[in-house]
Amino acid sequence: MSMDVVFEPALPQDLPAVRDLLAAVGLHYADLTAAHLDDFVVCRLGSAVIGCLGVERYGSDGLLRSFAVRPAWRGSGLGPALIAQAERRVQGQGVRALYLLTTTAAGLLEALGYRPCARAEVPAPVRASAEFTSRCPADAVCLAKSLEG
Repeated sequence: MSMDVVFEPALPQDLPAVRDLLAAVGLHYADLTAAHLDDFVVCRLGSAVIGCLGVERYGSDGLLRSFAVRPAWRGSGLGPALIAQAERRVQGQGVRALYLLTTTAAGLLEALGYRPCARAEVPAPVRASAEFTSRCPADAVCLAKSLEG
């Protein structure tokens, strides 16, 4: 990973770059607004956003969403670093568990301590999110991680 890479909270003006990155990797972005970016972490190389990850908060639970790294940077450690940054950030804000659905990153996330779980195990407010009800396919892997302890 380059020493010029910086991880930081997303800013409202990052919205176009984050949407472009999500589109480039085939992830949903149509619902994403500047308000969502309050709970996003971005990875920058100079002024370019090369990675992003968001958390939707539901009380003490969170939903990881919009996890993307530019293809040229995959395998460089940016993905795990983004996840660690997001986990630390929301843990400091009282989030005790994170949940997500993925069709592509299950192996990486399991290596980082996420465990497969049945959708029925996910707290109802998270299950009611658009990610669970309409955006992610039924065959997406459901994963969870406790941030306690």
